[in-house]
Amino acid sequence: MPELSQETERKGALLPFGLAEVTGPSMVPTLSHGDRLVVRWGARIRQGDVVVLRHPFQQDLLVVKRATERRAGGWWVLGDNAYAGGDSTDYGTVPDELVLGKVRFRYRPRRPDQRSPFAAVLWALSAARPVLSDRSASRRLRAR
Repeated sequence: MPELSQETERKGALLPFGLAEVTGPSMVPTLSHGDRLVVRWGARIRQGDVVVLRHPFQQDLLVVKRATERRAGGWWVLGDNAYAGGDSTDYGTVPDELVLGKVRFRYRPRRPDQRSPFAAVLWALSAARPVLSDRSASRRLRAR
């Protein structure tokens, strides 16, 4: 089950943005295990957005998924990795009150083996990237 390793409550946050860390493979290739996320709490969700939500059956667990379709009762969310599971195919639609925010940026921490100057430059060029709504991926996921 993909989860975020630290929970940041949007109610207690002074700023509308928060940080989270990804554990698990359900959003590969978009997000990888160990990626850090910048989350916009309370942001308007659109089809294709990568979102942070409370697991419907384990509400102390935060998960990250792609909101693929608006349905009666909430959002249908799927992971980008079809083989990982742990999404709406398991627990159905996610009510709006459990969807906490939208992922805006992904930051990959530097690995210990990236010591050379060339590796450091490559890391710096690819470490931080925006996480955009991928509407084409959203359509592919919905067709499954």
